[in-house]
Amino acid sequence: MNIFYMPLADLAAILLLLCIIYHLLRLLKTIGFHAFYTKIKLGDKAKRLPPGTMGMPYIGETLQLYSAKNPNIFFSSKEKRYGPIFKTHILGYPCIMMSSPEAAKFILVTRADLFKPTYPASKERMLGRQAIFFQRAGDYHAQLRRLVLRAVMPDAIRSRVAEIDAVALSTLQSLEGRTVNTFQEMKTYAFNVALRSIFGKQEMSCMEELKQCYYTLEKGYNSLPINLPGTLFHKAMKARKRLGQIVANIISSKRNQQQSEVDKGLLASLIDPKEALTDDQIADNIIGLIFAARDTTASVLTWIIKYLAENPEVLQAVKEEQEEIIRTKEDRKEEKWLTWADTKSMDVTTRVIHETMRIASVISFTFREAVEDVEYEGYIIPKGWKVMPLFRNIHHSSDFFSDPEKFDPSRFKATPKPNTFLPFGNGSHSCPGNELAKLEIRVLLHHLTTKYSWTMAGGKAESGMEFGPFALPLNGLPMTFSPVHA
Repeated sequence: MNIFYMPLADLAAILLLLCIIYHLLRLLKTIGFHAFYTKIKLGDKAKRLPPGTMGMPYIGETLQLYSAKNPNIFFSSKEKRYGPIFKTHILGYPCIMMSSPEAAKFILVTRADLFKPTYPASKERMLGRQAIFFQRAGDYHAQLRRLVLRAVMPDAIRSRVAEIDAVALSTLQSLEGRTVNTFQEMKTYAFNVALRSIFGKQEMSCMEELKQCYYTLEKGYNSLPINLPGTLFHKAMKARKRLGQIVANIISSKRNQQQSEVDKGLLASLIDPKEALTDDQIADNIIGLIFAARDTTASVLTWIIKYLAENPEVLQAVKEEQEEIIRTKEDRKEEKWLTWADTKSMDVTTRVIHETMRIASVISFTFREAVEDVEYEGYIIPKGWKVMPLFRNIHHSSDFFSDPEKFDPSRFKATPKPNTFLPFGNGSHSCPGNELAKLEIRVLLHHLTTKYSWTMAGGKAESGMEFGPFALPLNGLPMTFSPVHA
């Protein structure tokens, strides 16, 4: 039953109970419940934990993390107070957070065997526990990574440039003369590219419902994991169940078409009988990959559009580079659509992409879990605790990037120091789709900067950011896009 339709007496009783629980938790915090519990559970090892605070029982410091609608404020304040290694308790789990390049390398590369990729159970339930993101290094993870890389590495995607080119043009044409939520429009673009990469050219009538399920899922992704009717989390889990049903139907249809369809996409590789993957394994990976590919790429594109509007000299440099590509193709009497070689010649544009990924840090951190007690720089990381390398803190450190809050693509004329630029993570669990993401960004920017102008609603974008679930400008960056006639 929806809580908003309960009888008033029942609703009042629930509110009273919640009030009592809240004050009880505050009392437990006051008497040092977390410190007492940790000391009993860990014994002498508790003395070797990094500095930090754990907040209230179960809830920990989750409310502080999201209260400002900007988790980065929480991370930065903790680092300033306790240093680059500190403990906390969020989303129901004790965590160790680390914000140095050395720590990131230790966790993700050097001793990756001591940490398994993991997220809070609520997020694993949303995306699917058998998805590639949540697998520890082993045969199953290696198999999934091989199949995904086969579909998104340069050798595979160079033949898709024309398709992506057509999707980009169609997307931009749909924006002409309208004031739109830029992030939502970029999600549509990234979503359509992801569908082509995963499902091939097959047209499916269920795509609109699939999109709506994803919108509901993302709204609940960063919510408190309270599965009660009316909560964002509950709605997200209902949407996830429906997504599973939709993908299962697509898998069934695809199996019947596999022998005759020329353009197979990633799904056809996953359902190959020789791979022996179950339908649940395939569905979890398809749902998770679309979620990751759509929102992260769309967030980066939204930030790029914002930064280009705010930095006209950078925009002009990108525009000149893209117009030179057009002139070269005309001189050589080549076809107008972009080729793989064209996209690899976009040096200025690529630096803009890299600087945007650094300063926006769309993925602020990642989750790992210690599979045994781990010692690092004199501290103990207990078995079972979550470990979070803080990419954003590294990207915004003046130790590695001069004037780190300034948007300056020219800084990427030089290669950053090792482990200081981690937009796609690092190690065997780094994002396998990074080449596809950069390709679709380059293609859209080519057409955007040579065929359109854009202005921010109200003349200036609001400062700050929001998380939905990845970092993006406030309100999705309202923009008006207009065609530029030669």
